[in-house]
Amino acid sequence: QRHDGQKLLSDDPVSQCHCQGNEPPSEKLRKQLEEELRLSGTNLKSHAWYHGPIPWEVSESLVVNEGDFLFRDSRSSQGGFVLTCRWEQEALHFPIRKTVVQSGETYSRAQYSLEGEAFDSVPALVHFYVGSQATLTLWSRAQIKRPVNRTLPLSFLETAFSASFSQRDLKGGERVCPIRWRPSDSSLLRQRLPVPPQDSASSDRDGYSELQPQSYVERLQAEEAPPTADSLGSEDGDVNFSPVVETASCFRPGRYHSALMPQENKPLEVGILRRVKELLAEVDARTAARYITRTDCTVARILEVTPEMKRKMGVSSGMELLTLPHGQQLRLDLLERFQTMATMLAVNVLGCTGTTEERAALLNKVIQIAAELKTTTGDMFGFAAVMRALELPQVSRLEQTWTTLRQRHTEGAILYEKTLRPFLKSLNDGRESCPLSSTTFPHVLPLLTLLEKSSAVAEGSEPWETAEAGVEVVMLHLTAARTIAQLGGIYHSNAKSRLKGFQEQAEVREIFLTDFQMRLLWGSRGAEENQVLRYSKFDQVLTALSNRLEPPIRRC
Repeated sequence: QRHDGQKLLSDDPVSQCHCQGNEPPSEKLRKQLEEELRLSGTNLKSHAWYHGPIPWEVSESLVVNEGDFLFRDSRSSQGGFVLTCRWEQEALHFPIRKTVVQSGETYSRAQYSLEGEAFDSVPALVHFYVGSQATLTLWSRAQIKRPVNRTLPLSFLETAFSASFSQRDLKGGERVCPIRWRPSDSSLLRQRLPVPPQDSASSDRDGYSELQPQSYVERLQAEEAPPTADSLGSEDGDVNFSPVVETASCFRPGRYHSALMPQENKPLEVGILRRVKELLAEVDARTAARYITRTDCTVARILEVTPEMKRKMGVSSGMELLTLPHGQQLRLDLLERFQTMATMLAVNVLGCTGTTEERAALLNKVIQIAAELKTTTGDMFGFAAVMRALELPQVSRLEQTWTTLRQRHTEGAILYEKTLRPFLKSLNDGRESCPLSSTTFPHVLPLLTLLEKSSAVAEGSEPWETAEAGVEVVMLHLTAARTIAQLGGIYHSNAKSRLKGFQEQAEVREIFLTDFQMRLLWGSRGAEENQVLRYSKFDQVLTALSNRLEPPIRRC
């Protein structure tokens, strides 16, 4: 053992190296390893969690349990390091930032950091994050707990791996994580990202698998081969075409044919509204959440993305497209869907002219839908839209209705006040991240509002418009956006899993479609007017409906 108590050789069977069958390393290699680990603690070689030049593929096979971690050399930044760890069943790769600090005219020193505090050495950084259990980055919330110790000397690993990657290094092909780079890397949010892979592929998890250099060369050459037309249809296939800049919305209410309304209709027709309320009452909250999630993910191009759509986008997922300059139309369409969904639900509440108890019951139904979107389907976009309906001033001012909700549906009221509202605020402030394993549509509303501020229709000020938050909140959302852009495949897989076996009914599906909602709210003629003009007019309609239900109190 070393003086700090760390074992020279791990006795964990997961960490043992099996170079030939099940035999342990040779005695010569064992002695070389012990010599390295006896070096001064200031020498990085003396730390068993440092694995030198191993590739990311191998590093992923070594971090098996939650909180496992190791350090390896960066192959794209000479002298740089990458922290590999496992968190929430995903292998994550974090590049270590190295900054040279000048002290006086002749003395300089290097400092190492992840996202926050900088340290004078890599071991000091490790000791801090292991000892304090601080999160590595805000976006990942990952923590490191247990080092995975190397079981071979660095001299052997350098011989095994360094030469095999020389050809790739000349091409600048090192990956901080397994990302296939696309032409869109020149986007406004371009940055090498510590992104969890969709599939931590490795069946051999008991050590340094595949030590033969040639096997890695062949694998990398195969990965770097030009994509075929078939790859466009795969979930993570690369797209190497020039993108098409879209200028027309995917919503065309004027051409929309509905089974629930005539070819031409007026705004808020009573008969159509009544049928919408009936259909909304027929479905339970979980089913409604699935309808919303299915449509949200289709509009956002998380689901049902054809090879032709990928070719036109230049990328494989709408989650990447919405971060790019030529993704403006998608951003505008998502903002349209968000506001229209919120307004439609608000109209259902405000148009309920029955008893206060009936309105409170409907309010509770909307709260339950929001909860299902958050928890069951993992649709943060839909969750935010439903919450917006509840927070519109015309709805939130209904004191009698909310009082009845607290009396008749106490659990729903508590859920809304104590869980859903605080959670949404944390999302908007950039302080909350959703589990990657269950999210189908991440919280992109702040990003959409930031990038399309002139077109966004919002109520009240955004969190970054306050002096206290400001730049920090903006940076949190931009950092999150860089991550979201690379995780389209994971959201796609999650959405397919959450919606597996879901059977839609045509009429119910309609009431959650944006084209239908636009026709319902503004009629066949007004649905295609300018968005700002439409909502400014409709805000007055919502106010009138709200005042009719509960007239404002006149004060002398």
